[in-house]
Amino acid sequence: MRRISILFSAIVPLIFASCGNTNEKTAQEQEKIEITHTYEYGICTDNLTKVEGVLQDGESISTLFNSLGIDQKVAYNMQFLPDSVFNAKRVRSGNQYTVFYANETDTLHNALENPKYFVYQNSLINYSIIELGDTLKGYTYNKPVEVKEMVSSATIESSLWNAIAQNGLNINIASELSDIYAWTIDFFGIQKGDAFTVYYTEQYVDGKCIGIGTVYAAKFLHNGTDYYAIKYDTLNYHGYWDKDGKSLRKAFLKAPLNFKRISSTFTYTRKHPIYKTVRPHTGVDYAAPKGTPVWSIGDGKVVFKAYKGGGGNTIKIKHNSVYTTAYLHLSGYAKGLKVGDHVKQGQVIGYVGSTGASTGPHLDFRVWKNGTPINPLKMESPSVEPIPENCMKTFSATRDNYLKKIE
Repeated sequence: MRRISILFSAIVPLIFASCGNTNEKTAQEQEKIEITHTYEYGICTDNLTKVEGVLQDGESISTLFNSLGIDQKVAYNMQFLPDSVFNAKRVRSGNQYTVFYANETDTLHNALENPKYFVYQNSLINYSIIELGDTLKGYTYNKPVEVKEMVSSATIESSLWNAIAQNGLNINIASELSDIYAWTIDFFGIQKGDAFTVYYTEQYVDGKCIGIGTVYAAKFLHNGTDYYAIKYDTLNYHGYWDKDGKSLRKAFLKAPLNFKRISSTFTYTRKHPIYKTVRPHTGVDYAAPKGTPVWSIGDGKVVFKAYKGGGGNTIKIKHNSVYTTAYLHLSGYAKGLKVGDHVKQGQVIGYVGSTGASTGPHLDFRVWKNGTPINPLKMESPSVEPIPENCMKTFSATRDNYLKKIE
């Protein structure tokens, strides 16, 4: 039979050759049929059926697999996959999953549900791909990210967030600008007529925006003054700088928490809400829900952490030979924090509470300059080191390129 097969394969081309003289076509003239394949998550999904869903509250991989018709042995074996590929303890409700089934039939031509791949969404970009079978194979897949350059502007009528929403801009711009200008602009003091222009990138996956990539430059008009932010990074210098190469990062943050409102300001003649006597209030009260994280406004050393009379749970931080700050009425302290610890700017040190002489949850924030109480809202904060002279040429080129985008 093997010889006949070979002989037949040799004869067939001759038969076709002898019969094709009338309308003979060369191979180049024959129509080419392209075979296309469909891929998802790097998987060829030809002849596969897809089932998608979202992990529910309290749902485990075991119960999910049971509902999807996947053998419980497979669910058990998932624990032996490397953590870098999949960890069942880290699955979260609300995350998406996809199962691909092979379109197969048995000998009686009954349709079979044969799960071949399980895909779990770790993030908007990263996915775990598990090849289902007696031996599991797992790997990760990153969806391609499209990056688009954007230049957006808006004039503020009421607030930064409203201006962004009303102009149909990416809402993440608000938090990006708040971070960049944290040491320069008090965003709770924004006025009508303030405006901004920002040059940045947006990231897209499957045609949907998943967030902002990099903010390269911004111009923020506040109280009649333009504040520029130029992103410039080298081996030794990172961050945002003004047009002259001075860092926008100050020694201190403008506020030690995200607060709802200022409930009491710095004064020497306030009537105490509990003691009903006129006494100095050398701090600023920030009203915020109990448990709101409180962070240090600058690098420093914890010099006091204890319950202190009317101030309740209190932390004091010495930042340098000039400045000391205090955080009063805390509901609790950051785990492990103790006197003598060195903290970083923005590090959480405690949580808003109402301990001591307090009528409701708030943070009483105080600042001393050379041992004298000063108004935190009027404190001038020095900048960190500017761009050195030997880097100014490259900085200037970067700055000028970005300014063309936003001016």
